[in-house]
Parts: sequence; C-alpha cells; structure tokens
Amino acid sequence: MKKIINTVILLFFCTVSFSQNTIKGTIPTLANQQVKLSGFQGFDTYIIDSTTVNENGVFQLTFGKKDYGMGYLSAEDNKAFIILLADNEKLKLQGGLLASPGTVEIISGRQNRLFEQYVNEHRRREKAMDAWVYLEKIYRQDSLFTSYNLPKQTITQEKYRIEKEDRMFLVNLDRETYLSWFLPVRKLVSSVATIAQYRPEEIPATTASFRKLDYTDPRLYKSGLLAETIEKHYWLIENSGYTSDAMYAEMKISIDNLIESLLPDEEKLNEITEYLFKFLEKRSLFEASEYLALKLLNENSCTINNNLSEQLESYRAMKIGNTAPDFAFDGDCFAPGYESTDFPKKLSEIKSKYTVVVFGASWCPHCPSELMQISRLYEKWKVQDVEVVFISLDEDKEMFKTFAGIFPFISICDYQKWESPVVKAYHVFATPTIYLLDDKREILLRPGSATQTDSWVDWYLVQGNNR
Repeated sequence: MKKIINTVILLFFCTVSFSQNTIKGTIPTLANQQVKLSGFQGFDTYIIDSTTVNENGVFQLTFGKKDYGMGYLSAEDNKAFIILLADNEKLKLQGGLLASPGTVEIISGRQNRLFEQYVNEHRRREKAMDAWVYLEKIYRQDSLFTSYNLPKQTITQEKYRIEKEDRMFLVNLDRETYLSWFLPVRKLVSSVATIAQYRPEEIPATTASFRKLDYTDPRLYKSGLLAETIEKHYWLIENSGYTSDAMYAEMKISIDNLIESLLPDEEKLNEITEYLFKFLEKRSLFEASEYLALKLLNENSCTINNNLSEQLESYRAMKIGNTAPDFAFDGDCFAPGYESTDFPKKLSEIKSKYTVVVFGASWCPHCPSELMQISRLYEKWKVQDVEVVFISLDEDKEMFKTFAGIFPFISICDYQKWESPVVKAYHVFATPTIYLLDDKREILLRPGSATQTDSWVDWYLVQGNNR
C-alpha cells in the first residue's frame, strides 16, 4: 500500500513538473534584481512568476498552460521585453538590457526566434515600402517625372516583391502555432498609422480586416492586443478623410459586426462593448457611442451588466432630439445676476433661448477645471442668450457653498448625490455631464467638455449671427 501511495505521489509531482514550462536567462545587468514574468488576460495583465536574479545574472521563471499566449519580462525599471509563452518552447535568453530588445539574444525557443526575426525584418520592409510609396507619388504626379515609365514599373515591382516577401513569411508559419495567429493581427494593428498617413488606398481593406476579427477568440485575450484592436479600428475610421456622415456610417457597420460576433459570449460582449463605449465617449464620437448604446439596449438576445446598462440607458432617454425633463430648483441655490423677484424656480422658467445644464461636484477630479472654464466663457455665452445651470452632487453644504459660490451662473444642490431626483431623471452616471438645451428643453447636444460647448456657440451662434 505504501508503495502505491509513493507511486501516486511521484506521478503527481511528475505531472506538475511536466505541466510547467521554463524561461532561462543570463543577463548580467540584472544581477541581484527582481525580474517578473507577466501575462495578458483581456484588457488586464497579471504576474505569472517572479524571482531574484543571482549575482551572475542567471534566473529561471516558470509558466503553465493557462498562461499560453504573449507575455513580457520586466525588471526594476518596469521596461517590458515581449515574449511568446508556449508549450515546449524552452526559451533561453542572454545579453544586455530588457529595455533594449536588440541587445538581448534569444538562444533557444523556435517561435520566439521567428517572432524576433519577423519584427526586425518587417520593420525594415515597412521603411522601404514607405520610401517606394513616396517615390511612386513623385513619378505619377510630378510633371518632371511622369513621362518615365521604367522607374514607375520598377517601383511597382519592388512594392509587390516586398509585400509578397512579408506575406510569404506569415503564410509559411506552422498553422498550429500561436505565432501564426498573432503576427498577422499584430501587423494589422501596427500598420494603422502608416496606412492612414501614407497609404490611404489600403484603408478599406484594413477596415475589413478589423471587422473580420473574432472577438470571442481566446487567443486574442492572451495577446495583449485586445485594447489596440478596438482603438486602432475606430481611430482609422475617424482619420480616414471621410465626411462626418460617412465616418459615422462606417463606424455603425463596424459596431454591427462587433456585436454580432460577440452575441454568443455575454461576458465578452459586456466587457468589450463597455470598453468601446468609453473609448468613443473619450474621443467625443457621440453619434457612434449613442448608436452602440441603442443597439445594445434593443438587442433582446443579450444581457447587459447593470452598470453598463445604466450608462447606455442615458442615451435612450437623453439622446439628441428628446425633450429633457423639467425640474424644480430644490435645495440651496446661488443665482448671481438674478433679482429675488425674477429668480426662476425651475428649469422651464429660464427665459434664455439656450441652457447649458452641467452635473458635477467638488469631489470630481475633472469638474473644477471644467466649471472654471465655463465661468470664464459665461459672459460670452450670455451675450448669445445662453444660460448655465450647475447641478452639484455634493453632500456637504459648506463644500457646495465654497465650491459653487464663486460661479457667475445658477448653481443648485439638494445634497442627495446620486439619489437626487434630477440626477436620476437625467440618467447621470458620471461627472461632469453636460447637456445643451433649447428654450423648449429639446436636447441639442451632449458636449464632452466646455470647449466643445464653446465651439458650438462659436459656430452656430456667433458666426451664424454674422453670416
């Protein structure tokens, strides 16, 4: 019986040892430092293993099957050295500095060596391609050179050769390896800025490639590229030279594709659409974020996380063209410029042609700067018949009075924070939140900042009156 137990224990430890892969390194500059191995999981990173490098610069780290994908090594300077984590890779490194990849030599690790080779060669090919594209424009558009057909043919042939060489490297990779999936996606992401600036004819094909990505693919979540695939996709559309209407039409097609591909996986649907929603909001692409919001809210086959649902619901209830709720000026109020006899008791009593409604608080990191900017612009806006109403989410009376007492516009606070009836009525989920209304309380704009509001005033009111 004892022999059987020992055999079982031995088999257990053998199984554990075989399930672990090692990374060995000899990097003298890291002597006596801690080195960490980190992996990617969706939008996040996590530490897989860490160790202290010995005085000779030798270290060893381990990882398991759940870590397969891309990872990175980092030392005390936190500079990342990207590596590929795969079964049986037996990765060995030696050399200078993790912060300078060119000084680190990959001794063994087939996929890592191919990764290093492709990165180096692709970078040189891209530089050569940019040069040929520049020359091609000269020989096709400059009257001094357009008559020379041989150079044009040579340029075309060389561009084709470079593209084919790069493509064949990727085609010849073992289809069973992670690298064969990763490199084309990395190439797609890294090419966006160059294509937008120098090779706009490739924009439709590049956009189509982004739309074909499978966002439920587990390999994407281990790649460290998830955020970039989303951001670069919509950045490319934004910077493609389209008219505003055409740009938003393209974004809506991409949103439709994304949601359709994510419907089988509710967890990923929530995670990715929330990230995209925040990205679109951050870049003030409000028509696209509104479309995403309404698309998700009208999608019966998916379940949306409560927090995301609240954010998206604000777009359904408070979208441009809707009528904003009226509300009483309950609680404490400041109204410089108003006599007590003509002080409005509710939003609908304001006589201005336009009203900017701002939700914020003294504790909000971005609110003080936004509200101070609105204060500086207020006199200019008043000339154009624009009033401002600030609804504070403060809970402390002294904090509200100190914060809002210096503002030249109407400020109110009922000290109920997120439970305030007006905050709930306007579906406010973040501060600052700004709405621009007309005299019938129709929502004209959901500006992302005081600057955007001021741009609207300049374009539609100041310049409009001068036309």
